Amino acid sequence: MTVSEITDLRIYPIKSCRGLSIPAAQLTTSGLHLDRQWMFVDGDHKFLTIRQKPQMTLINTSIDHEKQLLVITIGSDTSKQISVPLYATDAWLAENAKPIIVNIWEYDTEAYMYTDPTIQSLFRDFIGDGSDVFFVVKDPKAPRICRGNGAPDILGRKATVNFPDVLPLQIASESSLAELNGRLKGQGHDEITVERFRPNIIIKGGEPWSEDSWKTVRINGSGAMGANWLPSAVAGPAMGAIDIDVAARCARCQVPNVNPDTAEKDKHQPWDTLMKYRRVDEGITFKPCFGMLCVPRNEGKVEVGMRFEVLGTTQDHKYIKGF
Repeated sequence: MTVSEITDLRIYPIKSCRGLSIPAAQLTTSGLHLDRQWMFVDGDHKFLTIRQKPQMTLINTSIDHEKQLLVITIGSDTSKQISVPLYATDAWLAENAKPIIVNIWEYDTEAYMYTDPTIQSLFRDFIGDGSDVFFVVKDPKAPRICRGNGAPDILGRKATVNFPDVLPLQIASESSLAELNGRLKGQGHDEITVERFRPNIIIKGGEPWSEDSWKTVRINGSGAMGANWLPSAVAGPAMGAIDIDVAARCARCQVPNVNPDTAEKDKHQPWDTLMKYRRVDEGITFKPCFGMLCVPRNEGKVEVGMRFEVLGTTQDHKYIKGF
């Protein structure tokens, strides 16, 4: 597979909460705009995710562009709904939040904690079972430097990320998901959606799992595929093209076992199936891989229907622990 097409874009404004499928987004060098800019932390200011709290997937997010608000609702209960500014000013933060240090995978980074007691009590009761839960937003003035495969000495430049685990962007292939679902269905299990893996960019893909060897990919500025839609090697790069370094395979925990619609965690699938044939990275052989972790080189608008092109491949991918 050299040329493919973007079929979906997804952002997850709050780490580990329900995401949004969107037709277009600004891709920055730190990831898709508004992706994982917010997060919940416990009383020790350590990050909370679906790993510990599967019910977090029932926290829905939406964006009110007109009022420039992030709207957060527990389930479909609008009585359990709050809103915060998408772009809080320094003055607003000074009045409604306080700076704190939060911990993600043993590393500290700066954030602002919302001080409204209504916010704290709402999520403490739902996530914390009575223990402290705080809602925080990334400090935009304090960059969080990528580690692991995205560390400066590995990547060759300093890259930053908001609140994803390690790297700014995850790309997944529909063809690989279809191959996995074929195995699940053949064993009598239900098929699953790509939402379980929480990727940002989904492409049609070619041969399943061909993404394992991606090294550099490009999202071109031209629109959907057509008869004269040629690879860059033939036609040259389109104006507005975005080049992306594919830094590592995405090693998976058991988060994909959680049904995003119900928050129920299956004890076995798809983890057991993936473990049988997707332990493909010598850097992390005790976990299966799905999707690729990436770092954009430049910025621009991306849309569903844009072409996606593999510029270079490698057989040397090896996962480096980023925490």
